[in-house]
Amino acid sequence: MNNAAFSFQIPVNEPVKSYAPGSPERDRLAAELARQASEVIEIPAIIDGRDVYSGDVVEVVMPTEHGHVLARCHLADDGQIAAACDAAVRAQAQWSALSWIERASIQLKAAELLAGRHRDRINAATMLGQGKNAHQSEIDAAAETIDFLRYNAMFASQIYAQQPRSALDQLNRMEYRPLEGFVLAISPFNFTSIASNLSNSPALMGNTVVWKPATTAVLSNYHLMRVLQEAGMPPGVINFVPSAGSRLGRVALARPELAGIHFTGSNGTFNHLWKQVAAHLENYRSYPRLVGETGGKDFVFVHASADAAEVATALLRGAFEYQGQKCSAASRAYVPRSLWPAVRERLVDQLSRVTLGDVRDFSHFMNAVIDAASFKSLTAVIARARADAGNRVVFGGGASDQVGWFVEPTVIEVTDPRSFLMQEEFFGPILSVFVYEDGAWEETLQICDQTSPYGLTGAVFSRDRYAFVRACQILRYAAGNFYLNDKPTGAMVGLQPFGGARGSGTNDKAGGPFNLTRWISPRTIKETFVPATSFEYPFMLR
Repeated sequence: MNNAAFSFQIPVNEPVKSYAPGSPERDRLAAELARQASEVIEIPAIIDGRDVYSGDVVEVVMPTEHGHVLARCHLADDGQIAAACDAAVRAQAQWSALSWIERASIQLKAAELLAGRHRDRINAATMLGQGKNAHQSEIDAAAETIDFLRYNAMFASQIYAQQPRSALDQLNRMEYRPLEGFVLAISPFNFTSIASNLSNSPALMGNTVVWKPATTAVLSNYHLMRVLQEAGMPPGVINFVPSAGSRLGRVALARPELAGIHFTGSNGTFNHLWKQVAAHLENYRSYPRLVGETGGKDFVFVHASADAAEVATALLRGAFEYQGQKCSAASRAYVPRSLWPAVRERLVDQLSRVTLGDVRDFSHFMNAVIDAASFKSLTAVIARARADAGNRVVFGGGASDQVGWFVEPTVIEVTDPRSFLMQEEFFGPILSVFVYEDGAWEETLQICDQTSPYGLTGAVFSRDRYAFVRACQILRYAAGNFYLNDKPTGAMVGLQPFGGARGSGTNDKAGGPFNLTRWISPRTIKETFVPATSFEYPFMLR
């Protein structure tokens, strides 16, 4: 349509609304929360652009009021999953042939719709269905989703602009093809923005997608899919397929057209997917790309030079925002003995002012964990911790599932730096603290590096630059996102591309160009202007 060389400018990150008392956005959001809470909607699968109702229904409930049903979601059966794979395969030829500018335009329109009249809808659905407060939903479902869509268009323009040098007698080009086949996107419950990026980043690069949303996030994800349709996403490009994970894997992973998996979730699930792909390897048309962000046991390491008030606030926000249900949440802390009394006093003082409750009451800092299984797992961890005389509950430890699945912010001081509390991921509001002797700074850094199998996020608090540099050296592979004097959460698209290695995934850095390159298969094209007409080379002449 247009033969101009086009590039997108660096976008400005979407401004975060405050929802302060008296603000117009607070009033609008409250009204939308009331509207959505008053209805029960039917959520179908959306396959090849058509709504599909299987009749196999699960109820979507509010974590903060689990007797309150928000929606009835139809889970796709084997035949419908196969139909989604077929639709993705059929759609790819036309979608991949479309100019990348046209593909980007659809996603940029979706960003504008989310920034405008659909902002309250996606925020309210995330709050009610996933148990996020207004701020946590705003920075995720609205701002970060919009940022992914806008920044990815800019990153794509940079990728496509990279071309090889040509000599005078030839023309060299690089064609950035999509993968051959469909991408399976499997998204988690905890971030609406991640669900958007897992499906949209492969699509931007010309791929077609079968998207399995988490059932506990299906309400917001369904509204997101409707926004994509309104923005002009063609049928079959992204197929929205709520389903049991085992069923979807059994059908989709057996398809020879599987070209990649874009995943965020548990280590166990990703490891299982990887093994299943390996078991089918000879059947695939090409080696599938496996891109995964999995678990974390994220740390805050405190040097004796740090400020106690700054540390306490970072621990509270880093560990307990969104009930600790972030893969980047602070889960273990190492604090020097000289600083621990001051940090503990400030942390306990602030935690005593934290309240838990319904997301529709904007005064609450924390809300409920996602479901009954999470509640049961977290209360079992706290009970196990209490049974060990080497542990001391500094704050919290209580829980109630009478109305919603509420677990108090819990701080546990441990005497064993290799306790299960310092190693295992719990995905909830539990922070373990090991108090180390000031003189054992480097020794304890080594323990921090070697204790957990993960390598996602971590933070160091220090006003001593030499100490910080040494910590960077020892903890080089302990975190893919590393913070100085800040909590280990809150990476922003375009500013801090996100991901980790070790047991935390493939470190393909969502929010940067690195992730997008996994969804292309480059082809080099060389054209020779005047081909040779004789096989002899000059060295052969007599």
